[in-house]
Amino acid sequence: MELSFYRPRPSGGPLASIERLSPGMATEALTVEAAVPAHFEPIPFPPTGPFPYQLDLAEILGAQEVDRISTAGRMVFHTTGDSGGVKSPEAQSNVASGLERSFNGNPKPASFLYHVGDVVYYMGEINRYFDQFYEPYEHYPAPIFAIPGNHDGATGSSGTRSLEGFQRNFCAPKGTYSKESMDTQRMAMCQPYVYWCLLTPLAYFIGLYTNVPEGGQIDAEQREWFRRQLADAPTDRALILALHHPIYSFDDFHSGSPVMAREVQDAINESRRIPNMILTGHVHNYQRIEKAVGARTLPLLVIGNGGYWNLHSLNVAPGHEDSATGAKIVASIDNRHGFTTIEVTRDHIEGFFTTVPRPQESWSEPAVFQTFDTFRYQASALRLDQGESIRLLT
Repeated sequence: MELSFYRPRPSGGPLASIERLSPGMATEALTVEAAVPAHFEPIPFPPTGPFPYQLDLAEILGAQEVDRISTAGRMVFHTTGDSGGVKSPEAQSNVASGLERSFNGNPKPASFLYHVGDVVYYMGEINRYFDQFYEPYEHYPAPIFAIPGNHDGATGSSGTRSLEGFQRNFCAPKGTYSKESMDTQRMAMCQPYVYWCLLTPLAYFIGLYTNVPEGGQIDAEQREWFRRQLADAPTDRALILALHHPIYSFDDFHSGSPVMAREVQDAINESRRIPNMILTGHVHNYQRIEKAVGARTLPLLVIGNGGYWNLHSLNVAPGHEDSATGAKIVASIDNRHGFTTIEVTRDHIEGFFTTVPRPQESWSEPAVFQTFDTFRYQASALRLDQGESIRLLT
């Protein structure tokens, strides 16, 4: 038996962490044993809302505020991921401070924060929700939505079920204060399931739960749901897809996931609907990656530097295009934490990434919160042309 005492770093390229899938390999044939380590965790509780697990933003902000957004034709939201401040909470505290500053100092404040997973480290422990979630965001004025990451679904020796902490704090009955919130006055979120859709006046969000294994995995039930939601997504607003494990990543620790690339590719080809933007986490840095789909541009954001202490280095510079997939890294930063601010109108999706101070730097100076990278993309509904298909894998 060969002994192994470490996990080698990926050799480079966005799909380096897992053996490449052959183009003809069907998604349905991807078993846990064949594709990823055998740590898939079945979802241990039923949905808390009716199919198709959709939450209307008006249920959270109220009809009057949603009408205001619709009338203005403009909606702003924050997004970040991998935020749990275990071991060293200073980075997460600085990101939380930056989010508060962004909200309070902006004439167009964010309507919500969308978290792309790994809320609590290391195994989604219920007793860590106060210090890794409620306390850091105690003064953030907007609602916080989330999809679970692999650490949120992991299980340890405490005897808790997979996703138990996430369920209690993000899939609770409306109006619930969980014990974990203590005196912060933030209600638990009332999402209908761990994979779910958010309906807003200007964008429709489809959030997947890509489970625990490295590279991610979804079961047949979620796969069918995902394809149906893509096909049925409203065509009068932008479509934003969120998943924890990134399709592409040019880092030297995790890299991208061919499993998720296959799932998204097949779902787009079946539904004919192309997301206007894909949001991901898992990798602890910021990357904006573009993939050409005919004459269109599909932007994929990696936003996994939301507060976890250890950042992941990149192995290429901005401007590099992967020869195998055509994915191009346009902008990136791997030595600071931060968050993204995104504005959606009926015509465009635009935004920027904000870096925050390092733990050893002063957070009291406004100049240390810097805007890094700006972008603008189309917001109108995108569909594949007749006879056209998308290839996210080689």
